[in-house]
Amino acid sequence: MDLTEIIRTLYVEKAKVENSIAALEALESNSADGLRTARRRGRKSMGTQERQQVSERMKKYWASWRESAASAAGAGSD
Repeated sequence: MDLTEIIRTLYVEKAKVENSIAALEALESNSADGLRTARRRGRKSMGTQERQQVSERMKKYWASWRESAASAAGAGSD
């Protein structure tokens, strides 16, 4: 087998490998698109009732925080 024939054979194999890679990449992108639509990422959204509960809880939290900050400020001014 001469050098030209070896090079020609390698080019044929290279073309086959490139076609295989392209086919696999196409499969990967198709399956990735399907996964993106099927699977949600990030936090789940809160419902109205959950949001209201959090709102009430945070109002109580900040009210107590302000009370403690006011009493600490009042005690330190003596």
